[in-house]
Amino acid sequence: MTADLKDRSVLITGASGGIGTAMAELFAAAGARLALIDITDPAPLAARLGARHRAWICDLSQPEDIARVSARVGTEMGIDVLINNAGLGIVAPAEQLSVEDWDRTQAINLRAPWLMAAAALPFLKASGRGRIVNIASQAGMVAIAEHAAYGASKAGLIGLTKVLALEWARYGITVNAISPTVVETPMALVGWAGEKGARAKAEIPVGRFAKPAEIAHAAFYLASAQAGIVTGENMVLDGGYTIR
Repeated sequence: MTADLKDRSVLITGASGGIGTAMAELFAAAGARLALIDITDPAPLAARLGARHRAWICDLSQPEDIARVSARVGTEMGIDVLINNAGLGIVAPAEQLSVEDWDRTQAINLRAPWLMAAAALPFLKASGRGRIVNIASQAGMVAIAEHAAYGASKAGLIGLTKVLALEWARYGITVNAISPTVVETPMALVGWAGEKGARAKAEIPVGRFAKPAEIAHAAFYLASAQAGIVTGENMVLDGGYTIR
């Protein structure tokens, strides 16, 4: 699979975060050319990984930003693999959510992946073996308290994944999702620290949260030629949380 992804152009949104960085490191080590996108400047990460990688600042809540950046990436680098990794997690009881928080969650977690995929489609077609990987969540599969906006957006993303897989298979493009449990990123470790985190881990059969590298390796597989028969699937990486 490593040789298979050499010189492939991989666009990763949310590249500056813990999962995005783990993905960037893995794909770069395999010889891929990376287009790193984030609202926080990913240029330091691109520089650390090597001169062949590029970085763009993009506000995924703004359709104009998505159109501008995706066009530049596609024109300058091509797009063989699109990883919609960026996400926003605002948690609150359903009745306390503001309309603004609801709308921003849907814009970043659901609308942006759709817009990114649509903008990338001409380049994915030209690739001859396009791949889209959407990072969803276990919260899109089962009810988790205080996750109304987040869970709704991720459930929608899983549904979007299936529709795009159906519509675009004729172009040789596969579209899949990954639904992790809590992932041990710096931000998540703050939000799930102490007693709250201990209780959450106790409810996971394997007794721990996921590691960023585990999500990265799953995305790596779905981006590979060996996963060419896999499309419209939601790969659940939750330590068994949703099987009960």
